Amino acid sequence: MTTLAYEEELKYLDTILEEMERQLTKLESIPVYSGSDVTEQVLEGIRETNRRNLRIAKNEPYFGRMDFQEDDKESVPIYIGKIGLSDQATEDPMVIDWRAPIASMFYSFTGGDDHTYYESPEGIIEGLIHLKRNIVIRKKILQRVVDTYVRGDQNESVTDDFLLYRLSENKDNRLKDIVSTIQSEQNDIIRSSKNTPLIIQGVAGSGKTTVALHRLAFLIYQYRETLRADKMIIFAPNNMFLDYISNVLPELGVGGIQQTTFTDWALEILDYEVKLKDSTVNLLKWFTIGADRIELNDSSPGKWKGSSHFMSYIDKCMDLYETSAVPNSDFKPWDNLMIKKETLHHWFSFEYKHYPLAKRRERIVARIKKWIDGELKNIEETNIKKERKKKATHYLTSYMKQWPKHSALSFYKTLFVAKNFEMNEEMIPAEIIKTTSLNCKKKEMDQEDLAPLVYIHNRLYGIESKQKFHHVIVDEAQDFSPFQIALLKQMTIGNSFTILGDLSQAIHEYQGITTWDEFLDVFEEKEVTYYELNRSYRSTMEIIQFANKVIEKANIPVSLANPVFRSGETVKLIEVKQTNRIQTIIHSVEQLQKKKMDTIAIIGRTEDECEMLYNALSEAGLSATFIHAKQRKYEGGISVVPVYLSKGLEFDAVLLVDVDDMHYKETKQDAKLLYVGCTRALHNLLVLYTGTKSPLIHNIESI
Repeated sequence: MTTLAYEEELKYLDTILEEMERQLTKLESIPVYSGSDVTEQVLEGIRETNRRNLRIAKNEPYFGRMDFQEDDKESVPIYIGKIGLSDQATEDPMVIDWRAPIASMFYSFTGGDDHTYYESPEGIIEGLIHLKRNIVIRKKILQRVVDTYVRGDQNESVTDDFLLYRLSENKDNRLKDIVSTIQSEQNDIIRSSKNTPLIIQGVAGSGKTTVALHRLAFLIYQYRETLRADKMIIFAPNNMFLDYISNVLPELGVGGIQQTTFTDWALEILDYEVKLKDSTVNLLKWFTIGADRIELNDSSPGKWKGSSHFMSYIDKCMDLYETSAVPNSDFKPWDNLMIKKETLHHWFSFEYKHYPLAKRRERIVARIKKWIDGELKNIEETNIKKERKKKATHYLTSYMKQWPKHSALSFYKTLFVAKNFEMNEEMIPAEIIKTTSLNCKKKEMDQEDLAPLVYIHNRLYGIESKQKFHHVIVDEAQDFSPFQIALLKQMTIGNSFTILGDLSQAIHEYQGITTWDEFLDVFEEKEVTYYELNRSYRSTMEIIQFANKVIEKANIPVSLANPVFRSGETVKLIEVKQTNRIQTIIHSVEQLQKKKMDTIAIIGRTEDECEMLYNALSEAGLSATFIHAKQRKYEGGISVVPVYLSKGLEFDAVLLVDVDDMHYKETKQDAKLLYVGCTRALHNLLVLYTGTKSPLIHNIESI
């Protein structure tokens, strides 16, 4: 980068900052409207959005420049940032929003002298790119200018140089946006049509979560006339992960999107009719050492209740209930007066057919009461009227007892009564019948019961339009069941989905999937677009190569991670004695801190062992945070965390402790757990063991 070019960028930065400050000052001088006029409320909402966006953007107003020459026109510089900015005096664009059609070339163009194009509302626009420049601005200060493409210059390696510069930055306790480094394959996903369900298999560190969040921001921009942010939702694996990703959308100028876990969402839909059993009991059982000894098959509770087969069984039972719900007898409130059973059946099956089942019952009860009131008006004698009203009320109560008023829970309970599954020729495992019946009695359900309960609730009470989603993101989707995805499909307009995960990290196999085909079957095959993101941007080559050798032993049917060419320190295998284990960990942490590693994870095998390790480290003077199953926030700094809870997070450095033949056996489950632990590290990975190394790393030398 020449001095002249650097000076040119400094000058333009000053121009942009002056314009931003001018516009922000003008907006802040307008009193905030708090009245009841709807038009003024809308205008105030727009002003507040612009105020917020300008406050965020003025610290980093743009990150890229692209000189584009449209056919038969002159080349013009196009600056790209998180929000668009136009000169208020001339209305000329000064910064283009990264989501705008023309900005797509900044991400899709990877060099070469050929024509390129973008799709505008007016059609295809073709031209030549003369310059592609990455720019780093921090707190209004120009820090770095890198030309990643100059027409006529054969040196194109600087493209990766800038990416590596950004990847080498240290982590804090929040996930960051990637607008300045979106890669071509990520850009394709982000800009996909809203009604195309996407299933994304992404290796650890491929940026799939960040890509999905950027896709939300793009959809809101691209379809702003039809999509509402408050109708979009992110399902994350736990509340700590939600806290970890909480800054990305605000950094992109997007607010109002629902963010929750499936459990919290389901319990709210059910109006907390049930509560979830303490999930830590099941987690501790599954993630104990040697978890592969737990037998997993189609009859396991999580697998069976999460299957499309179980959904079909519920449909059969509800269809049976629909055909037999109305009592098969006439309604006779008193002598010489009745509503024939055929009439009642007609009301239920035809007149009110468009209502959900529970609403039909309510309608018929209300209609019967209205009919009784009408008949009573024809009786003049007060005593007779009073007597017949009492008799009719009593008879209606008795009659409706033959027609049970079901809630989701009460109907769910009937699914496990012998007569139901015998009539449907179902073979429900005896243990599932026993435990589910007991759970229903206590109103304490397991995780796998929630999707069926919500599904039944929807059949009984319907899905209100306000409950329908405009777009759904399911993160760590390999831990979801087909039933959960099918349920969410029922509640989403236009099949607008982004479903992402990694089968190599499917550590909750007792409830999740083993192949993406299980989700593809939920949609019509022609509807779904499947992507594989195999390039890992998180970890160094050495860490990825080490992790790949671990996961190879699990025989997962997906590709291994392909690391970005970012070399770092070798993965260190360290044998420690039980007597000096704590001091070795503390010494290792101190050495990492000297290397400016800001976030360090000490990852153990189980939660109980991590708690004991945390206590021992604290007594020895190391200040750290213990991350447990009920944790809601990730604080950064030094953390002690069980391996299963580290999934989704990333750290500058990781110490994997107790990687011996007792803690990590040569099983599929342990290989996936160890792979998760390895791939949390960005820059440094230390593997500590006592005694005999785990067979998963036995033949792996330090890389």
